[in-house]
Amino acid sequence: MSAEAAHYNMHEAKTHLSRIIERVERGEEIIIDRAGTPVARIVPLVHRVHRTAVGSLAGQVDLSGDWDSPQTNAEIAADFGLGG
Repeated sequence: MSAEAAHYNMHEAKTHLSRIIERVERGEEIIIDRAGTPVARIVPLVHRVHRTAVGSLAGQVDLSGDWDSPQTNAEIAADFGLGG
């Protein structure tokens, strides 16, 4: 737990949830206490990398004509020990 994290008791947390979430969205960590004892830590979520849309690489990727040939598939299978 960070010594710099703000602490809220349970009643304050329920009353000021929107304000707490705004602080967390700005990168702060918030500690929730029950009877003076820390019981929960609210932290910002790590955002996932945004994936590109289907077709967004159109014209940028060139697959050889035999990319899905039986020979290529057999070589890949052999590389993974799946026979071939």
